[in-house]
Amino acid sequence: MSTLRFLKGHGTENDFVIVPDADGALDLDARHVAALCDRRAGIGADGLLRVVRSAKDPAAAHMADEAEWFMDYRNSDGSIAEMCGNGVRVFARYLVESGEAAPGDLRIATRGGVKTVRVPADGGDVTAEMGSARFPGPDGIEVTLPDGTVRPAVNVNMGNPHAVVFVDHLDDAGTLYTAPPVTPASAYPEGMNIEFVVDRAPGHVAMRVHERGSGETRSCGTGACAVMVATARRDGAELPATYTVDVPGGRLVITEFADGRVEMTGPAVIVAEGEVDLARLTMRG
Repeated sequence: MSTLRFLKGHGTENDFVIVPDADGALDLDARHVAALCDRRAGIGADGLLRVVRSAKDPAAAHMADEAEWFMDYRNSDGSIAEMCGNGVRVFARYLVESGEAAPGDLRIATRGGVKTVRVPADGGDVTAEMGSARFPGPDGIEVTLPDGTVRPAVNVNMGNPHAVVFVDHLDDAGTLYTAPPVTPASAYPEGMNIEFVVDRAPGHVAMRVHERGSGETRSCGTGACAVMVATARRDGAELPATYTVDVPGGRLVITEFADGRVEMTGPAVIVAEGEVDLARLTMRG
C-alpha cells in the first residue's frame, strides 16, 4: 500500500478524511491515521472514516445482517472511537454520492451500534438516529475551568462518553488545547468529550467542545446530542422536545422523542477527492 484514494468531507466543519475500503483490504494503523489527519504535514482532519462492508471487518461482522456498511471511525491521533454523529452523516452522504446506496434511510454499523441515517435525494440536510442517551453517573462530577472555577458536569453517554458543563460565557472554557481536569477521573475510564454550554434563547443553546483524541473541534454531533438531553433535563422539558444547538462550525437541530430516541439533523458535505502517497507522510511514534 503506497497510494491511497481518499475524499474529504465535513459536517458543520467537523472534518474527516474518508477512505473507501469496501473489502477491508487496507491496514491503516494509528500512525497512518495520525499522519493523514495532520493539518500541516498531511491532508488534515478531526478524524478518519474508513468505509468498509460490515461483513469484511471483524469489528462489525456481527452487525452485517442489519447494516451492509461499517463506519470505522478513528480520532485524529489514531485512536478508535465508538461513534461520531457528524461523521455518520458524512459517511452516509458519501455512500449516496458514490452510488453505493440510494437516497432515503440507510442502516450503518458503528462501534456504538447500528444507526439509521436519512439522506434526502435533494442534497439537503441529513438526519441521523443517534439512539438513546444514558446517564451512567456518578453524581458529583466536576470540571475545573482555566481560572480555577469548579463547575458541576453531567455525565451523558451517547454511545461515547460526554461531560456537559453549563457556563456563563463560552470563553470560560479557555483555549481547549488540552482537556480540562475532570473529577473523579474514574467516571471516565476511557476518557471523555467535554462540552461547555451557554443559553441563547428558550430551546436554543451554543457550545464548544474538547473531543477526546482530537482537541477542540468546530463541532461534535454526539456532543450536541448530549448537550440537548442534559439541557432538556435541566429545563424540565416535556418530550418530544427539539433544541437548536449552535457550534463554532454551524448549527444542528436535535430532537428527543418520548421513547428516548434522539435524532440529529444537520449538513453533510463532500468537498474534495484525490490520492495521497503514504510514503511521503511523516510518521511519528
